[in-house]
Amino acid sequence: DAGRSAFEHAYDDLATSALRFLAETSGPAAVAEFARRQLADLEHRYLPVVAGAAAEQRVQALAQALSADGYAASASGAPAGGTGEQLCQHHCPVAHVAAEFPELCEAETEAFGRLLGTPVQRLATIARGDGVCTTHVTDRSLAAGTARQQGPQGQEPMTDIQGPEGSSL
Repeated sequence: DAGRSAFEHAYDDLATSALRFLAETSGPAAVAEFARRQLADLEHRYLPVVAGAAAEQRVQALAQALSADGYAASASGAPAGGTGEQLCQHHCPVAHVAAEFPELCEAETEAFGRLLGTPVQRLATIARGDGVCTTHVTDRSLAAGTARQQGPQGQEPMTDIQGPEGSSL
């Protein structure tokens, strides 16, 4: 392995070419589905870690899980005057591929929202040239209040966090 690390690899080029081929032969929806499936494994692995944390510690638990996988992630409160938290990833192993296929970032953002059980919004990505991937995580109490006020067709919104295959967190 030490010898291999001294030489350049073409993994990014191979992945980008494969996704281009998928997009050309099966359309953009296939790329989005591929991205969701790739992130499903990450989501499945992180679910017990995030679900096992106290509600106020879930963003930190997700940051720790991401860091263990090499994303160099951190969690902090929103900037002064803001509500919620920020999840920052200081490294992205797929940044070069995601620069051409933002579906990878979009699928990751969707997975974060499901894992945390609250709306999230991507503010910056390394793939777009930002220095860090930054995701705003809405304060759960605000998200619950908004969902209750705007529940679909007057129905009581679901308050349980749902994991893969509908398992409650």
